[in-house]
Amino acid sequence: MKLFSWLAVFVFFAVSASAQFGVAVGKPQRPLPAVEHVMIISIDGLRPDRALLADMPVMRAMVRDGAYTFWARTTAVSITLPSHTSMLTGVTPRKHGIEWNSDLPFSQPVYPRYPTIFEMATRAGYTTALIAGKSKFSTLAKPGTVTWTSIPEEKNSSDSNGEVTAAAVKIIEAHMPAVIFVHYPEVDSTGHAKGWGSKEQLAKIEETDGELGKLMASLDRAGIRGSTVVILSADHGGAGRSHGAEDARSRHIPWIATGPGVIKHFDLTQHAALEVNTEDTCATACWLLGLPQPPYFDGKPVLAAFEERVETGAAAKPMGAAAGR
Repeated sequence: MKLFSWLAVFVFFAVSASAQFGVAVGKPQRPLPAVEHVMIISIDGLRPDRALLADMPVMRAMVRDGAYTFWARTTAVSITLPSHTSMLTGVTPRKHGIEWNSDLPFSQPVYPRYPTIFEMATRAGYTTALIAGKSKFSTLAKPGTVTWTSIPEEKNSSDSNGEVTAAAVKIIEAHMPAVIFVHYPEVDSTGHAKGWGSKEQLAKIEETDGELGKLMASLDRAGIRGSTVVILSADHGGAGRSHGAEDARSRHIPWIATGPGVIKHFDLTQHAALEVNTEDTCATACWLLGLPQPPYFDGKPVLAAFEERVETGAAAKPMGAAAGR
């Protein structure tokens, strides 16, 4: 009896310490239990109309198998690092504080003011992976928040799309992280070099679709395709050889979700009141993983993309169909 009492006290203090220091006691309850992994893919600079004009069989398969809109919006500034930070924190650049777009010579590393999806997931006991083709993404790899990373080490440098895929496939097949972020840089770099809408950029978009195919195949080989929601999006579009603030050609981005629980071949613009923003990507990933929706979030889960399974056997219906969000 005395031993039991001491054991009870020990367990109490162990649980209290875990809560105090942010150590997960158990993974959260997920709204769709079949979803065990979330993979966010960003094709840097992918303007929606170019995606629709290009020969992208893998992306088109995602559209057929999932919910989509080609009218989603990125941040008003429409540049890479601030927009990706919003995508992965759920808040606007003014809040997260990452308003520059290159590797800056800070004496100490600077990270977003609000936690990324990696940090929130890690606190809840999930494993995470960040694979990015540009060195400036180190800003999103705060120590202790990402389990596996692959980012170019030399400042202001980039990896090729092929190098990004190779690193992502290796991590996925070896570790099967719960949260996976993959960033492809070359559609953007080709736009800056040759122009948005150029034949060279169109060819690069089609080449990137081939990399998507390899990435999806790695989910199959790892045995997690059926338990993974994949969200494909972008950080901005562009016009001429650049992209910038409040330009519709820069601000519109694709947003496609596929996987367990996602409504198949569903155009999200059927919800007239629904406007998908890049901050919604983080909020949707948090919702899928059973993580809280903090009151400071600017994003909201895109619930209209998901089916609500009725246990009585009735036909599935869209979640939040009346509200649109």
